[in-house]
Amino acid sequence: MPSVNKTFGIICCAILGVALTSLPSQAHALTIENTSFAKTVTIGEQRVPLHGAALLRWQKLVKVYVAALYLPEQTKPSEALSDIPKRLEISYLISIKAADFGKAAEPVLARNVSEEELAGLRSRINRINAAYRNIKPGDRYALSYQPGKGTELSWNNQPLITIEGADFAAAYFGIWLGSKPLDKKFKKAVLKKRQQHPAVSELPNQPGRG
Repeated sequence: MPSVNKTFGIICCAILGVALTSLPSQAHALTIENTSFAKTVTIGEQRVPLHGAALLRWQKLVKVYVAALYLPEQTKPSEALSDIPKRLEISYLISIKAADFGKAAEPVLARNVSEEELAGLRSRINRINAAYRNIKPGDRYALSYQPGKGTELSWNNQPLITIEGADFAAAYFGIWLGSKPLDKKFKKAVLKKRQQHPAVSELPNQPGRG
């Protein structure tokens, strides 16, 4: 049986082969698995509210991370990748090596953008991949996009790098929210605002498929 760290290091940059519990936005800070997310965040000078959140599991047994998506009010799911402020905040419940984030993201990026577009993004993808650090349970990564400035990757509230371009933001957030995301059920759950009843989806035990 492969080690937990090795398995998740390859597949869990985002949402690969997991079960998920979708949770609603709430008026107060949201707490999942003893991890709290603020009801709003500031991106540039704009306050952006919590839109949706999820707890992810692998094979029903291992809790991988909890994630929260922040989008402007009245944003439609189809507009999530448009040139608007957005933030995806992920708090990890397992350890993952820095090098494995890029490995997990690459095939999903490739199926969401053309070869030509991917070539144009390559240097920026390499830059963000190089910025990742090893994470342990309790660590938190956040991707925050500010129009006109770029996508900031932060680690435990410490900015690591900002990557310019609305095209990069659309492609990178597309790992989770694109037309061919890592997991369609997770995309649907995190984009569905103010659910009245949390829903649980069990995914096939095939970590490499979204």
